[in-house]
Amino acid sequence: MLLPVVMAGGSGTRLWPLSRTLYPKQFLSLNTCQTMLQETLRRLDGVDHQPALIICNESHRFIVAEQLRKAELQHSGIILEPDGKNTAPAVALAALQAQIISHDPIMLVLAADHEIQDQNRFIAAVKEAEKFASEGKLVTFGIVPTSPETGYGYIRMGERLDGEGYKVAAFVEKPNFAVASEYLADGHYLWNSGMFMFKASAFLAELQKFRPDILTACEQSLVASTRDLDFIRIDSQQFSGCPEESIDYAVMEKTAEAVVVPLDAQWSDVGSWSALWDITPKDENHNAIRGDVLTEDASGSYIYSQHRLIGVVGVKDLIVVETKDAVLVAHKEKVQQVKNIVAQLKKENRPEYLQHREIFRPWGSHDTIAEGQRYQVKHVIVQPGQLTAKQIHYHRTEHWVVVSGTAKVHLEDKTYLVSENESTYIPVGVPHAIENPGKIPLEIIEVRSGVYLAEDDVVRVSSTGVGY
Repeated sequence: MLLPVVMAGGSGTRLWPLSRTLYPKQFLSLNTCQTMLQETLRRLDGVDHQPALIICNESHRFIVAEQLRKAELQHSGIILEPDGKNTAPAVALAALQAQIISHDPIMLVLAADHEIQDQNRFIAAVKEAEKFASEGKLVTFGIVPTSPETGYGYIRMGERLDGEGYKVAAFVEKPNFAVASEYLADGHYLWNSGMFMFKASAFLAELQKFRPDILTACEQSLVASTRDLDFIRIDSQQFSGCPEESIDYAVMEKTAEAVVVPLDAQWSDVGSWSALWDITPKDENHNAIRGDVLTEDASGSYIYSQHRLIGVVGVKDLIVVETKDAVLVAHKEKVQQVKNIVAQLKKENRPEYLQHREIFRPWGSHDTIAEGQRYQVKHVIVQPGQLTAKQIHYHRTEHWVVVSGTAKVHLEDKTYLVSENESTYIPVGVPHAIENPGKIPLEIIEVRSGVYLAEDDVVRVSSTGVGY
């Protein structure tokens, strides 16, 4: 059966402040109640396939695992890249691992952060592409263009083949508006979607032909990899020497076996706030609204409230996005410049580019809800059956108040239970950990006090569990 390969790397700076380096857009719920990663996998329900193979960054591993668990999605493993090396090495690692999983499967390579609204047409295109892939062709999916888009590369269709496929005549770089308009009028150009299908052996054979250096580096990295539960940890030393290259440049633009299958399924790469406005349902004033929002004399805008009420009066074509720690206001025509704000945050070493105020961990999450010069208050959630690492703080004390569930507290050499509406005290320099032995989430209000309250005041004294 088909083996889906989902590439879930990337940092997604253009959808800041919702998307952050440590929690990028593929893990967000943008248009439905499911995250983009979950939607990508659910989209395959109409196709016979093996559980998907996921590729992601080391720093996102627990997010991926938790989202798969919550959605009850099976998988064939999670490959952890120590560094992002673009798509050619990622797909090479997947193809090598695919041959370990099963005998030379046909791989359907998908990005985790694309929106496809017409699932039936997507499934039809996948089944059409499978015919060509089974013959050893390297198939790419070309999006039927709806506008002279300058943000995408293009594929020029060549000779028509049996069925709905075409030989690839050329891959074309992102054009200017005038050239893009010519492509649209010509009718033989498709947007390059970055989705592919081929036999694992077919892709590896072409990679060996055109970029043997990438293949060798990936082979050595995978041989030296280690298995940790569902995670396949690629050897960082071997992988560091792998060239950084896209699959298009490395293989698809060079091979004589490239075929393109047109896809007309309301596709979007959700590459900006204006793109998200395009695909989101709108009210009678063409506003796309999510969350607690009131409008008066506003039109053509995207307004997202995550945490508090937003009132919008007398505006047009704006992007307004509110999170717990940041607010973005931008004109719809200037949203590509959002990445410049992220660059400023990164230059100033501010945490808002890196992560949200609410931090997710394998055991649960913690969120700062109040802070002052010598105190900090956090809302901590520990999921059933989970345990944090035993650790020591040298600059702060902690009071824990249980508001829901039961906490099993490990304090130095003692272990005791703390129930709802009860509290406990953690002195400076004493090893401690929190465990949830119950069946419901454990909610704690944690009050820190001291002269230094940053997260790096921690010394782990046990490898059991995962700390803050």
